Formats: sequence, structure tokens, C-alpha cells
Amino acid sequence: MKYRHLQDKEIASLLVYGCSADDWKELLVADDFSVSFIQNVHFSGKVCLGTFNKVIDLPGGVRKHSGIYNCHLHNCTIGNNVYINKVNNYIANYDIDEDVYIENVNSIITSGESSFGNGTEVAVMIESGERTIPVFDKLSAPMAYMMTFYRHDTELTEALLQSAKKYIETTKSDKGSIGKNAHITNCGSILNVRIGNCARLDGAVLLEQGTIISTADAPIHIGNGVQCNEFIIGSGSAVTDGAMLTRCFIGQGCIIGKQFSAIDSVFFANCQGQHGEAISVFAGPYTVTHHKSTLMLTALYSFMNAGSGSNFSNHMYKLGPVHQGITERGVKTSSNSYIMWPAHIGAFSIVLGRHKGNPDLKNLPFSYLIEADNESHLLVGINLHSAGTIRDVQKWPKRDLRSGEKTDPVHFDFLSPYTLSKVLKGIDLLKNILANMDSDATFVWYQNCKIKRSALRKGIELYEMAVDNFIAKHVREITDGQANTGSGNWVDMAGLLAPQTEIEKLCQRIIAEKLSVEQIQQELLKIYDNYPAYKLGFVNSIIQNKLSKTATQLSDKEINDIVNKGEKAELAFNDLILRDAKKEFSTMAKTGFGIDGDDNVRNADFDATRGVFDDHPFVIAIKKK
Repeated sequence: MKYRHLQDKEIASLLVYGCSADDWKELLVADDFSVSFIQNVHFSGKVCLGTFNKVIDLPGGVRKHSGIYNCHLHNCTIGNNVYINKVNNYIANYDIDEDVYIENVNSIITSGESSFGNGTEVAVMIESGERTIPVFDKLSAPMAYMMTFYRHDTELTEALLQSAKKYIETTKSDKGSIGKNAHITNCGSILNVRIGNCARLDGAVLLEQGTIISTADAPIHIGNGVQCNEFIIGSGSAVTDGAMLTRCFIGQGCIIGKQFSAIDSVFFANCQGQHGEAISVFAGPYTVTHHKSTLMLTALYSFMNAGSGSNFSNHMYKLGPVHQGITERGVKTSSNSYIMWPAHIGAFSIVLGRHKGNPDLKNLPFSYLIEADNESHLLVGINLHSAGTIRDVQKWPKRDLRSGEKTDPVHFDFLSPYTLSKVLKGIDLLKNILANMDSDATFVWYQNCKIKRSALRKGIELYEMAVDNFIAKHVREITDGQANTGSGNWVDMAGLLAPQTEIEKLCQRIIAEKLSVEQIQQELLKIYDNYPAYKLGFVNSIIQNKLSKTATQLSDKEINDIVNKGEKAELAFNDLILRDAKKEFSTMAKTGFGIDGDDNVRNADFDATRGVFDDHPFVIAIKKK
């Protein structure tokens, strides 16, 4: 925009309208500027003003004309058709884009050079800081995963931190910015905060040292009573209802509210935090806690659902709060469950009750960890046929609140090379335990968990069915020349499923080539896109291990045998899943229905509100498989 100095008559008119300036020569205006909508404003430092020709329509039928009223502007650039009114203190060192609406705020200030929350040191996983990572507005979940969990590789850690540092330097400025169509109303103090397009800030108490990555297609809402210090908030997210965040990263599509408090924590795509508390948490995609009295502490979570009153404790320490926990993807906890860290809970497991034995169950996924008689009991593999778990897996993609470019690459598969690589280890582990049990023993202790002999056998059976089902679904997709790139161990980098070998190659490139933050992200996205090919390579390697042949070397009969065995396993799983779902339609489930009637009224009331089993969408979907 081209600017000019004020004419003498314009200065005279502004004085009549109650305006003043330290130096009128420092006030520049657009060529077609009009003084008509500038009232009771003090100007200091260099200020540039656009034009104010637009009438703004507000909820309830109220209309206000753009302009600047009742405020003090210092070193600011104001775009066209901005509305600013009732700034109790002042706005300093900000570039404010067009169509921004600001009313009834205390202050909006950039003080000195700021990186606007980029570079904030967040002590994830260990409160005392041994896994501290810098957060920034281009941080993705797998990138943060590498910085957090690969500390054993000092060269990689240093390379990652240097790449982050270089990017963070580019975010520094002595002027803040407020993007197009942002609305800021009824807020307290805003200090060193960069605010994106179409953000809605209404009633926030305090925002300090942060970046709000709002966009037109994924606006951010910051609501009443919110306090944020040293933070990054990703596009499409909402932080409302008195939430308090200190040194936190909030990814895309997250919902934080209902007095939730978090310190030194990172939350990636589509997480939800309400009512409870988080300290030094690494929350991968779809981590959900929305109940009071839930404490999430010093652990990795992903696709996790914490029941009300769940408590994850690191208070066994003697040399400081250094104990951490791992809950792999898909873990759920019951109400009032308790896990004492350190512990490692396998993927898609369910935890019920209190557990203080510090178990390491990473190679026993899909299990139930249950408290009985003050002991931890493990039911291996039974969550493979839980209706609730299958429903969770189906709903996650549907609940993706992100729009536009998605920073976190997320794979949603229930059965995947990652979980199957754990299952294969689990089969060997369970068989070894069985082989070494006393012949008259009815149970065995493993990782401070009691496992019955029958549960060991059932676990092996369910795990082998899962492997058969997985192979059968993909054996015919494998073509000549299929590389076994996906063979061996897989990793889950907070949503990104990948062969460990491919991640190790990337790590070596990061070290050798000093890849930038942007380049690292592009390489991670390539790995994400190659997942289908890696998956077929994993299946091919399992077939080779089982039959000493590649998939393309199998005869038609051998392929048909694999497919038939897998389909039989799937039918068995579906039958078990439907039996589990049918519990929701049992006589016991109807308790509380038909409040003033007999059994017939109860059944009719249940059918009218809950429907019938055969017509339920989940049941129909399972029967179609």
C-alpha cells in the first residue's frame, strides 16, 4: 500500500475528533484515507493507516462502521476496514491486516524481539527435563517423536535440534501480526503473540509468547477465561472455557477446554483435553481425556482414551520425577484406573483397576490388564474381538477436524505391520512361557502380571488368527519384484507407521545432509505415502518366513489355502465382535428403560430409543465384511 503524510486540514479535523500524536509527521495514511472514522486516538511512533469504508455486520443485527476509536496506537500498521475500539491500555508494534475487529481489550503488545512461542523448551516425558524439546509452528508429531525418544543417538539429536534452531531464528521479529478477518474481543493482555487469519479470541484473560496458526479454512477459537504462556496452537483448534496452558504445543484440530490445565506438554492432531490435568505429556493424535480428576503424567499416549479419574503416577521416584510411561496406540483406561510408572502398555490394550507392578507388555498387544484381588491379571489378545475397539477405529478418520494441509501424517489401521510385528513376537513369547511352565501350574507370573494357562493358549490362538487374517487380505496384491522393504520391526511415530529400517535411513540422512525442518517433514511424508508398498513387503516377508517362498512363488492352491484360512479367521472374529456388541442389547442393558411400565413397556422403550440389534449401523457394517 502507498502511504502519504497527513494534510494540515486532516490534522485539524483529527484534533477536533479528540485525537493526538507525539509527532504528526510519523503518521502515514493511504492515498484515499478519510478522517471521518478516527476518534479519540493517540498516535506514537510510526503508524500507517489504511482506509475505513466498510460497515461490519455483527451477530444480533448490530452494525458498526470500520474505523479506530478510543485507543492508543504505537508503531503499528493498520490495514483497510479494520475496527478498533476501547483499548484500555495500548496496541504497540503490530501489523494488523485488513478486516480485523478489535474491541474491549486491555493491551496488545510486542515487546522487543520475539519468536512468538517458537523455540519454547517443553519438558516432555520427564519433568526434570532430560527429554526437553523445542516447539515451533512447523513441528509435526513424528519429528517431535524423533527429538524426544531418540536421545540415545547423540548425533541425530544434535542435528535435529540444530535444524529446529535454524528455523526458529526465521520466526523472530520485533513486530507482531494479526491476520485478515481476525476478531479479538473482551480480552485481557496479549503480549508477543502472532495471530493468524480468521482467529476468534473472545474473553481470553492472558496470552503471552505464542503463535496462533489460524487460517481461513481452519480458524482457531480462543475462548473465555483462557490463559496461555509460551505456546503454539495449530489450525482448526479451540482452546476455551478457562483452559490454562504453560509451555505447550497444541496441534491441528484439537479441543482444549472445561478448565483443563497442561504444563510442558505437546498435543498433536485431533487431541481433546477437558476438565483434567496434563504434565510433561507427549500426546500423539486422537489422545482424549475429558473427565474431571484425570491426571495424565509423564508418558507417551496415542489414540488413547482416559477414563474418569484415571491416574498415571511417577511418584515412586527417589532421585526426582524421572519415571516415564509408554501407552502404545489405542490404549483405553477404565474409570479410576491407576498405573504407576515406569510401565509399557501394549497397543490397543484396556486397563481396568490399579496396577503398581511396572509391567512391560509391549509385545502383548490387544490385551486386558485387570485388577483382581489386589493383583494384576492379563487376558492376552481378547481386545482383538472387542466391539468397542473396532468402533473406535472406525470413528477416528470420521472425527478428523483438520482442514487444508495436514501437518501430522496419521495411519489409522487396526491390524498393521506395526501391531502384527508385536503380535509375532507375542506368539513366540507366549509359546516359550507355556513350554517352560510346570505341568501342574494353572497360571504364571509375567512382568508382575498373572496369566492363566488358558489365557496363554487363547492368546496364541487369537494372535495366530490375526496374522492369518492380515496375510490373507494382502497376499494377492503382491506382484513380481515386490521388495521386502517393510520386513522386520516397525515403529509407530505418534501416528506414522513405518519400517524401522526406513526411519534409520532417514536419521542417517538428517545427520549427514543437515536436513532442514522442511526437508525432514517432506521425507516423513514420503514414508507416509509409501506405507502401502511397505505393508506388502511386510506380508511378503511373513510368507517367506512361514513357507520359504515369496508370495509370487506360491501355487494357486497355496494362495487359496492362505485366503481361506484368513477368511475363516475373519468370520470367527466377526462372530466374536457381534457377540460382544449384542451385550449392549441384553436384558441387563435394558435396565432403567420403561420407567413406569412392565417388561413390555421396558422393551418397547429400549427399542424406541436404542433401536434393535440387527438394524444398528455398527452391526450392519460388521455383517457386510
